[in-house]
Amino acid sequence: MAVFVSIAIIGSTYLWFPAGIAKAFPVQHAVNVMAAVILGPIPAVIIAFVTGLIRNLLGLGSLLAFPGGMIGALLAGYLYRFTKKKTMAVTGEIIGTGVIASLLAVPYANLLMDTSYGALFFVPGFLVSSVTGALIGVFVLSRIERTQLVPKELRS
Repeated sequence: MAVFVSIAIIGSTYLWFPAGIAKAFPVQHAVNVMAAVILGPIPAVIIAFVTGLIRNLLGLGSLLAFPGGMIGALLAGYLYRFTKKKTMAVTGEIIGTGVIASLLAVPYANLLMDTSYGALFFVPGFLVSSVTGALIGVFVLSRIERTQLVPKELRS
């Protein structure tokens, strides 16, 4: 789990883009997909939480890292657990972050960040970040599964 947190934090320093008042971190979404497939939903959520916490403590992220990373990781993990298909982990990350978390970010940002944006303000940035990151994650997983790093029961 610490390796995934490290990858997410280091990747976040080099690959990010502004998305309104938030910062989009595709590497976080790639890590969410990989952790969801390899470790499961709960470890993936813990990784997303610790990554968001460290990024905020270092001044690299915003408070939107928590719902954005954790909801996508949870949904990716559970969809993969029930289907054993990596494409469902990608779908879970995109729906969890790009749709659910972006809509939840509106009251969250209003309450904790004193902003008042409309319901669809966060959707484009969250979607672009989660789609690109999830695709990177599934690409890396497809390369890793050809090695002995991923147990045979996790290969699909």
